[in-house]
Amino acid sequence: MRLVLATLILSAAFTRPALAALKEGDKAPEFKAPASLAGKEFKFALKDALKKGPVVVYFYPAAFTGGCNVQAHTFSENSDKFAAAGASIIGVSLDKIATLNQFSADPQYCAGKVPVASDADGKIAKSYDLQIRDEKPGAKNTRGDEIGHGFAERTTFIVTPNGKVAATIGNMAPADNVAKALETVQQLKTAAR
Repeated sequence: MRLVLATLILSAAFTRPALAALKEGDKAPEFKAPASLAGKEFKFALKDALKKGPVVVYFYPAAFTGGCNVQAHTFSENSDKFAAAGASIIGVSLDKIATLNQFSADPQYCAGKVPVASDADGKIAKSYDLQIRDEKPGAKNTRGDEIGHGFAERTTFIVTPNGKVAATIGNMAPADNVAKALETVQQLKTAAR
Protein backbone atom coordinates (compact mmCIF):
# COMPACT_ATOMS: atom_id res chain seq x y z
CA MET A 1 0.00 0.00 0.00
CA ARG A 2 2.86 2.39 0.79
CA LEU A 3 4.39 1.69 -2.61
CA VAL A 4 1.08 2.54 -4.32
CA LEU A 5 0.75 5.79 -2.36
CA ALA A 6 4.36 6.71 -3.09
CA THR A 7 3.76 6.00 -6.78
CA LEU A 8 0.63 8.21 -6.78
CA ILE A 9 2.52 11.06 -5.11
CA LEU A 10 5.44 10.73 -7.52
CA SER A 11 3.05 10.50 -10.46
CA ALA A 12 1.29 13.69 -9.35
CA ALA A 13 4.64 15.47 -9.17
CA PHE A 14 5.22 14.80 -12.86
CA THR A 15 1.69 15.75 -13.87
CA ARG A 16 2.01 19.44 -14.54
CA PRO A 17 -1.31 21.20 -14.06
CA ALA A 18 -2.43 24.12 -16.13
CA LEU A 19 -1.49 27.47 -14.61
CA ALA A 20 -4.66 28.49 -12.80
CA ALA A 21 -6.66 25.25 -12.92
CA LEU A 22 -8.07 23.51 -9.87
CA LYS A 23 -5.41 21.48 -8.07
CA GLU A 24 -5.28 18.06 -6.44
CA GLY A 25 -7.49 18.03 -3.34
CA ASP A 26 -9.76 20.87 -4.51
CA LYS A 27 -13.50 20.30 -4.60
CA ALA A 28 -14.60 19.77 -8.21
CA PRO A 29 -17.54 22.02 -9.12
CA GLU A 30 -20.64 20.03 -9.90
CA PHE A 31 -22.19 20.72 -13.28
CA LYS A 32 -25.02 19.69 -15.55
CA ALA A 33 -24.79 20.15 -19.29
CA PRO A 34 -26.33 18.99 -22.54
CA ALA A 35 -24.19 16.14 -23.82
CA SER A 36 -24.04 13.66 -26.66
CA LEU A 37 -23.03 10.02 -26.95
CA ALA A 38 -23.11 8.29 -30.33
CA GLY A 39 -25.03 11.25 -31.73
CA LYS A 40 -27.79 11.07 -29.12
CA GLU A 41 -28.36 13.97 -26.75
CA PHE A 42 -28.75 13.51 -23.01
CA LYS A 43 -28.35 15.59 -19.86
CA PHE A 44 -25.00 14.93 -18.15
CA ALA A 45 -24.72 15.54 -14.40
CA LEU A 46 -21.33 15.10 -12.73
CA LYS A 47 -23.02 14.26 -9.44
CA ASP A 48 -24.79 11.27 -11.03
CA ALA A 49 -21.67 10.05 -12.85
CA LEU A 50 -19.64 10.12 -9.61
CA LYS A 51 -22.05 7.63 -8.03
CA LYS A 52 -20.53 5.00 -10.33
CA GLY A 53 -16.84 5.81 -9.69
CA PRO A 54 -14.15 8.32 -10.69
CA VAL A 55 -14.89 10.62 -13.62
CA VAL A 56 -12.32 11.86 -16.11
CA VAL A 57 -13.48 15.38 -16.98
CA TYR A 58 -11.45 16.51 -19.95
CA PHE A 59 -11.69 20.02 -21.36
CA TYR A 60 -10.59 20.55 -24.94
CA PRO A 61 -10.56 23.61 -27.24
CA ALA A 62 -12.92 22.57 -30.07
CA ALA A 63 -14.37 19.51 -31.80
CA PHE A 64 -13.02 18.72 -35.25
CA THR A 65 -9.64 20.39 -34.67
CA GLY A 66 -6.26 18.68 -34.88
CA GLY A 67 -5.28 17.99 -31.26
CA CYS A 68 -8.87 17.54 -30.11
CA ASN A 69 -9.47 14.95 -32.82
CA VAL A 70 -6.42 13.00 -31.61
CA GLN A 71 -7.46 13.27 -27.97
CA ALA A 72 -11.06 12.14 -28.58
CA HIS A 73 -9.89 9.23 -30.72
CA THR A 74 -7.32 8.18 -28.12
CA PHE A 75 -9.95 8.30 -25.36
CA SER A 76 -12.30 6.20 -27.52
CA GLU A 77 -9.60 3.63 -28.26
CA ASN A 78 -8.91 3.31 -24.53
CA SER A 79 -12.48 3.58 -23.24
CA ASP A 80 -12.56 -0.11 -22.23
CA LYS A 81 -9.40 0.38 -20.14
CA PHE A 82 -10.94 3.37 -18.36
CA ALA A 83 -14.10 1.32 -17.70
CA ALA A 84 -11.99 -1.57 -16.38
CA ALA A 85 -10.44 0.89 -13.92
CA GLY A 86 -13.96 1.87 -12.83
CA ALA A 87 -13.81 5.34 -14.40
CA SER A 88 -16.12 7.12 -16.80
CA ILE A 89 -15.17 9.91 -19.20
CA ILE A 90 -16.81 13.19 -20.21
CA GLY A 91 -15.30 15.64 -22.68
CA VAL A 92 -16.25 19.31 -22.34
CA SER A 93 -15.87 22.10 -24.90
CA LEU A 94 -17.52 25.36 -25.89
CA ASP A 95 -18.98 23.68 -28.99
CA LYS A 96 -22.73 23.72 -29.61
CA ILE A 97 -24.57 20.47 -28.97
CA ALA A 98 -25.34 20.07 -32.70
CA THR A 99 -21.60 19.94 -33.42
CA LEU A 100 -21.04 17.50 -30.55
CA ASN A 101 -23.77 15.18 -31.84
CA GLN A 102 -21.67 14.73 -34.97
CA PHE A 103 -18.34 14.56 -33.12
CA SER A 104 -19.58 11.97 -30.61
CA ALA A 105 -20.83 9.66 -33.35
CA ASP A 106 -17.95 9.98 -35.82
CA PRO A 107 -15.88 6.76 -35.90
CA GLN A 108 -12.68 8.79 -36.41
CA TYR A 109 -13.13 10.69 -33.13
CA CYS A 110 -15.40 9.74 -30.19
CA ALA A 111 -16.68 6.71 -32.13
CA GLY A 112 -19.84 6.44 -30.04
CA LYS A 113 -17.72 5.49 -27.00
CA VAL A 114 -16.98 8.84 -25.32
CA PRO A 115 -19.66 11.36 -24.37
CA VAL A 116 -19.00 15.06 -24.89
CA ALA A 117 -20.78 17.98 -23.21
CA SER A 118 -21.54 21.48 -24.42
CA ASP A 119 -20.29 24.37 -22.28
CA ALA A 120 -21.36 26.97 -24.85
CA ASP A 121 -21.10 29.91 -22.44
CA GLY A 122 -17.83 28.72 -20.85
CA LYS A 123 -19.25 28.70 -17.30
CA ILE A 124 -18.15 25.14 -16.58
CA ALA A 125 -14.58 25.76 -17.77
CA LYS A 126 -14.41 28.95 -15.72
CA SER A 127 -15.69 27.12 -12.61
CA TYR A 128 -12.66 24.80 -13.00
CA ASP A 129 -10.43 27.90 -13.15
CA LEU A 130 -9.50 27.32 -16.78
CA GLN A 131 -8.54 30.11 -19.13
CA ILE A 132 -10.73 30.70 -22.16
CA ARG A 133 -9.10 32.22 -25.19
CA ASP A 134 -11.20 34.51 -27.34
CA GLU A 135 -12.81 33.33 -30.52
CA LYS A 136 -10.63 33.72 -33.60
CA PRO A 137 -12.86 35.20 -36.31
CA GLY A 138 -12.68 33.11 -39.45
CA ALA A 139 -10.96 30.14 -37.74
CA LYS A 140 -12.05 26.88 -39.34
CA ASN A 141 -12.05 23.30 -38.11
CA THR A 142 -10.68 20.29 -39.98
CA ARG A 143 -13.98 19.96 -41.87
CA GLY A 144 -13.70 23.53 -43.17
CA ASP A 145 -16.52 24.86 -40.97
CA GLU A 146 -16.12 28.10 -39.03
CA ILE A 147 -15.54 27.31 -35.34
CA GLY A 148 -17.38 30.34 -33.99
CA HIS A 149 -16.53 30.14 -30.28
CA GLY A 150 -13.73 30.66 -27.74
CA PHE A 151 -11.38 27.91 -26.60
CA ALA A 152 -10.95 26.42 -23.12
CA GLU A 153 -7.43 25.26 -22.36
CA ARG A 154 -6.77 21.53 -22.73
CA THR A 155 -6.83 20.21 -19.18
CA THR A 156 -8.03 16.95 -17.69
CA PHE A 157 -9.31 16.47 -14.15
CA ILE A 158 -9.65 13.12 -12.43
CA VAL A 159 -12.54 13.54 -9.99
CA THR A 160 -13.08 10.92 -7.29
CA PRO A 161 -16.55 9.83 -6.08
CA ASN A 162 -16.23 12.16 -3.05
CA GLY A 163 -16.08 15.09 -5.51
CA LYS A 164 -12.38 15.89 -5.00
CA VAL A 165 -9.82 16.44 -7.73
CA ALA A 166 -7.33 13.54 -7.57
CA ALA A 167 -5.18 14.90 -10.41
CA THR A 168 -5.00 17.82 -12.82
CA ILE A 169 -3.32 17.01 -16.11
CA GLY A 170 -2.30 19.82 -18.44
CA ASN A 171 0.53 21.08 -20.62
CA MET A 172 0.81 17.78 -22.50
CA ALA A 173 0.24 16.60 -26.02
CA PRO A 174 -3.31 15.24 -26.50
CA ALA A 175 -2.37 11.53 -26.61
CA ASP A 176 -0.03 11.95 -23.62
CA ASN A 177 -2.85 13.64 -21.72
CA VAL A 178 -5.03 10.56 -22.25
CA ALA A 179 -2.21 8.17 -21.30
CA LYS A 180 -1.59 10.09 -18.06
CA ALA A 181 -5.32 10.11 -17.23
CA LEU A 182 -5.48 6.34 -17.77
CA GLU A 183 -2.41 5.76 -15.63
CA THR A 184 -3.94 7.87 -12.85
CA VAL A 185 -7.31 6.07 -12.77
CA GLN A 186 -5.56 2.69 -12.85
CA GLN A 187 -3.45 3.77 -9.85
CA LEU A 188 -6.60 4.93 -8.02
CA LYS A 189 -8.16 1.51 -8.56
CA THR A 190 -5.03 -0.22 -7.27
CA ALA A 191 -4.89 2.07 -4.21
CA ALA A 192 -8.55 1.34 -3.41
CA ARG A 193 -7.93 -2.41 -3.12
